[in-house]
Amino acid sequence: MVSEALPTERILVTVLLPCLNEEASVGQCVDEASTALAAAGIPSEVLVVDNNSTDRSVEVARAHGARVISERRPGYGRALRTGIEAAAGSIIVMADADLTYDLSRISELVSPIVAGSADIVVGERLTEAQRATMSVLHRRVGTPVLTLLVKRATNGVTLSDSQSGYRAFRRDDVLRLGMTATGMEFASEMLIRATRAGLRVVETSTGYRERVGDSKLSTFSDGWRHLRQILLLAPHLMLVAPGFVLIGIGLGFQLLGLLVPSGLSVGSLRWQPSFISGIALVIGVQALVAGFVLSERQRVITGRPPPRASRRPSLSSVCLVVGLIIGVVGVGIDLTLFFLWLNHVHSFTREIALEAMAQSAVIDGASLTGFGFVFPIVARNWWGDAGGSAGRAGDGTLTPSERDRQRIPGG
Repeated sequence: MVSEALPTERILVTVLLPCLNEEASVGQCVDEASTALAAAGIPSEVLVVDNNSTDRSVEVARAHGARVISERRPGYGRALRTGIEAAAGSIIVMADADLTYDLSRISELVSPIVAGSADIVVGERLTEAQRATMSVLHRRVGTPVLTLLVKRATNGVTLSDSQSGYRAFRRDDVLRLGMTATGMEFASEMLIRATRAGLRVVETSTGYRERVGDSKLSTFSDGWRHLRQILLLAPHLMLVAPGFVLIGIGLGFQLLGLLVPSGLSVGSLRWQPSFISGIALVIGVQALVAGFVLSERQRVITGRPPPRASRRPSLSSVCLVVGLIIGVVGVGIDLTLFFLWLNHVHSFTREIALEAMAQSAVIDGASLTGFGFVFPIVARNWWGDAGGSAGRAGDGTLTPSERDRQRIPGG
């Protein structure tokens, strides 16, 4: 990170603008923010984090009075994390340098923080967004879906626009969250971590204007990064709970297949529920296992201590025992059916249901048993690695503060 000297006067608010080739708009953003804060009598600075611009963005920002630092590693989230570390103000307002956010309304975001009625204030865009300022896909599908998932992951935080990049918060509060996102998923990660840390999140409408310059957003790749981040932070939401639902559906269809071995009439056809039961059970167990793994991985990433030894059996040992039992039952059913077939016993009417049950039992038993054997080894390695990665970002690189502490004087 290349930085300029910190201001010597006391700063209350830092306006943080990540910037990538925003020559046509960054100067106007700096002026708009500075004018609004000066009119409100708020001691402030505008901090522009240049993220490898190839145009004159840096020169324009400095000419308009901004302090400029450089983050060479690409990524919106990386630029924001670097800027938060470098900010002089105790309150940070983050926005974009493309004029989409109305920076003349900064005081509307800062006031609740100063008054102590909120810890994070999000500037909501959707109410005033138009087709010219935000695409229908983002306004009607992408943002509402991600907002719904964030609400579920945070147990119902009251927000209608979780993806707004116009926010105010106290610098120290967000630094304590241990943010790791390097891209656009920074928006979702902040809200999930903040609500889990007990921070109060509120929303206020701030509008959304037409962008100057090209958008840096990649609809599908950034959408996937958001889903991946939410999945990592809340595996119960997208894996564990759906896994239990699928297991319940699978068991229900297996019971139905045993009760009605000839299948159900669907018009002129007959539907055999035993087939879908095996599929649901296998996918459900796989989802549970993946959810358990991600939950433990998230515990390591966030630095939460590993589960203490207790008299209760561990998750891996329970899975090992249950997997062995289920696997043995499945093999037993298969052997029984094979024995009946060898002895030409064909009067048994529930072969299809039992065959489906045996197959899913063998597969699920093998999955749970393998998880029970392998997971303790993997988790132990994770916790061993975690001891040597303190002070590092989620991508394994040193955080800006850690780099500063390790920098050789005069180097």
